Amino acid sequence: MDIRPNHTIYINNMNDKVNKDELKRSLYALFSQFGQIVDIVAMKTSKMRGQAFVVFKELAASTNALRQLQGFPFYNKPMRIQYAKTDSEVIAKMRGTYGDKDKKKDKKKKAPEVLTSLAKKPGPVALIPQTNSPSAPVPDNPPNYILFLSNLPEETNEMMLSMLFNQFPGFKEVRLVPGKHDIAFVEFEGEALAGVAKDALQGFRITATCAMKITYAKK
Repeated sequence: MDIRPNHTIYINNMNDKVNKDELKRSLYALFSQFGQIVDIVAMKTSKMRGQAFVVFKELAASTNALRQLQGFPFYNKPMRIQYAKTDSEVIAKMRGTYGDKDKKKDKKKKAPEVLTSLAKKPGPVALIPQTNSPSAPVPDNPPNYILFLSNLPEETNEMMLSMLFNQFPGFKEVRLVPGKHDIAFVEFEGEALAGVAKDALQGFRITATCAMKITYAKK
């Protein structure tokens, strides 16, 4: 039976050895490029291991993410993605009321309440604006096949950056700088390929306060 498209996508076949907080941050970094994320739910209970829900504000964003990232190698395992059975399924699983007989009756009432409660819920991935803000142009160096990233948040890791950049042709590797969490280098096979990724991800927000700055590395 086909499941109707909705704002919430269900992901499984993920690496269940990854720390929950790191998993949520990495999912945010990967999925937020498609649109504003309202919430991400990942639990470490035996029934929910290797699974997560991502709730988007816009239906188009959830549809695009599902199509683009189906089978994406996430922590060395291909993700399986589908729409959640209903938008409220994620909340039901979170509250332990999944399968409630009154679910259908209350479904129409719950949707606005759910979004309101999520908006109030604190957390690193809740309601982070997804805008590549048109800030002042970043001073740049001559074209190079290596990109220099700055203004990265403290929780950035190699996996997060790899997932962002390996969607672009010619991606080779990410290099972090020991002792400096806010900068990194990304290498591509050529200058033109590096330029495409630079333009696409300029100003990408890994967290609410850190818009990534990308320039060509100095030769």
